[in-house]
Amino acid sequence: MLGFLSARQAGLEDPRRFRRAESTRSMLSGGSDGVIVLYDLENSSRQPYYTCKAVCSVGRNHPDVHKYSVETVQWYPHDTGMFTSSSFDKTLKVWDTNTLQTADVFNFEETVYSHHMSPVATKHCLVAVGTRGPKVQLCDLKSGSCSHILQVVFAGHKQEILAVSWSPRYDHILATASADSRVKLWDVRRASGCLITLDQNNGEKSQAAESANTAHNGKVNGLCFTSDGLHLLTVGTDNRMRLWNSSSGENTLVNYGKVCNNSKKGLKFTVSCGCSSEFVFVPYGSTIAVYTVYSGEQITMLKGHYKSVDCCVFQSNFQELYSGSRDCNILAWVPSLYEPLPEEDELIPESYRNTLSNSSMTKTKSRLNPAFEDAWSSSDEEG
Repeated sequence: MLGFLSARQAGLEDPRRFRRAESTRSMLSGGSDGVIVLYDLENSSRQPYYTCKAVCSVGRNHPDVHKYSVETVQWYPHDTGMFTSSSFDKTLKVWDTNTLQTADVFNFEETVYSHHMSPVATKHCLVAVGTRGPKVQLCDLKSGSCSHILQVVFAGHKQEILAVSWSPRYDHILATASADSRVKLWDVRRASGCLITLDQNNGEKSQAAESANTAHNGKVNGLCFTSDGLHLLTVGTDNRMRLWNSSSGENTLVNYGKVCNNSKKGLKFTVSCGCSSEFVFVPYGSTIAVYTVYSGEQITMLKGHYKSVDCCVFQSNFQELYSGSRDCNILAWVPSLYEPLPEEDELIPESYRNTLSNSSMTKTKSRLNPAFEDAWSSSDEEG
């Protein structure tokens, strides 16, 4: 594994074979059957509605396929020549994209719920892993050995770790969410580790003793930093979403209303990047709820799936949202250039349109969305 990473960093691997992960048109998908599929998202047909085909997959007959549900897949942040996957089979696997063979396997004693690699780290190759145990575990990809899983783990949570996320601003800051209703921020450089335990009451005494020093009144099963890393969003089984100042740990008290969350494991939601107003996209039953991050206003509900949505991710380079559901479909959503006329609101209620599957959608009269109107004029038009 160390040689694999060193070769890429030294430029010994052919650079034409790899592209930085956020600029690629390839997508990884992990299924409840343990299968991993790689899709090419390029629209070669140039049609507004199209279906993406799988390029390759780690199928059930593959010798290294996960035995149970794949919970997280992630590209190596610096290129697409490598990716990671974690599963209920208690493993984290590192894959060579070109050969679809495992470069390394990390084994755990507990079920793995989530893992994450820092998108900005240059001094470490640590993968944070949340498991059914109360400890946050760090795997060093450079060590190339399962024995180098950092067992000097952070003992701070009392129950299972349902979600982990590195800060996109600082490569040493890690956020963790647990079934013990707590969210903690860690500095992995420090021996003591824990920086802040988020408190929904901002230090004020609460009548309910059990809510003291907790982020939610239920399990916290999802968290996501804003694109600048200055704030952290969390969701819990108390049907609430909260926005926190990631530096001070202060609850900003933004009211998003009821955010339905029936997930019994980690809930993977996402935030936009590069938009004039930042949005947060949260699985909400068979739909996706869209809120403005800093005002809490619900903008719309994206409808297209037939069963519960488990995850969604935003691709900032192409301003696209992808959602995965138990209906076995992955849908892509893009900002709509046109919005329906008032009388057609019932036909097309969402401001984002599915570009993969709804090719049979009824064609209706529409007007240009004001957000996309061209306010510039060309020199030819000016005479």
